[in-house]
Amino acid sequence: MITDPIADFLTRIRNSVAANHRMLEVPSSNLKKGITKILFEKGYILNYKFDDEAAVQGKIKIALKYHPVTKTAAITKLERVSTPGLRKYVNANELPRVLNGLGIAILSTSRGVITDKEARSLNIGGEVICYVS
Repeated sequence: MITDPIADFLTRIRNSVAANHRMLEVPSSNLKKGITKILFEKGYILNYKFDDEAAVQGKIKIALKYHPVTKTAAITKLERVSTPGLRKYVNANELPRVLNGLGIAILSTSRGVITDKEARSLNIGGEVICYVS
């Protein structure tokens, strides 16, 4: 039994990037789907597919993105912030900046899973899930 499925999701991505894998498959949930959509929109992954017929829970298939010449991964750092034992909530005026705006912070808000920049424009806070750079 996994006590923190989001940390497991992020660790699987980190391990796949470290092993230079092209594809990875993770169990699905609505929060993981939201994080995956944001990673795709911001250019950190190449593509994704939600396979809901595979099992009871479903699967997310993710194609990782690498530079064509240098073969370096688009994701250099993926850090879990809010954990089940210590939740990290921020107000709209306390939203974090990752690498002075070069990275993103993914938040779970009342409007769904969004980035820190979108939360600033909507002037809402929420739970900081992770930092991506």
